[in-house]
Amino acid sequence: MLYKGSCHCLAIKFQVEAEEDSEIENCNCSICAMSGYLHLIVPKGSFNLLSGESNLVTYKFNSGVARHYFCKNCGIKPFYIPRSNPDGVDVNVNCLDKPPKKMRIVEFDGKNWELNAHKLAHKTKSALFENS
Repeated sequence: MLYKGSCHCLAIKFQVEAEEDSEIENCNCSICAMSGYLHLIVPKGSFNLLSGESNLVTYKFNSGVARHYFCKNCGIKPFYIPRSNPDGVDVNVNCLDKPPKKMRIVEFDGKNWELNAHKLAHKTKSALFENS
């Protein structure tokens, strides 16, 4: 399925290909909990930034591997490059026009990231995307 999304002010628009029956992580780490981020992790080839690249600002912390992209106008983080899957893109489901109909929200213990990051490694290796 192809899903479209944006930041709040619509300066940044994107589309993402994902399964209709997608597993979505609800992470309890500080940045995700504070921003209300719901994670849909996909391979980079399944994500397309349609407009607004010049409106993106980047925030890095801790290891500096993850690249958090925010809209410089409205402050919303519609997607980022996750530390757990640097070969993919992590889309905020709350920024999609219409979320996957059969999404399954699972809890992820990001407060203890080092112990749990391996549980996300398969996200950019999904069978849906193997032939991409």
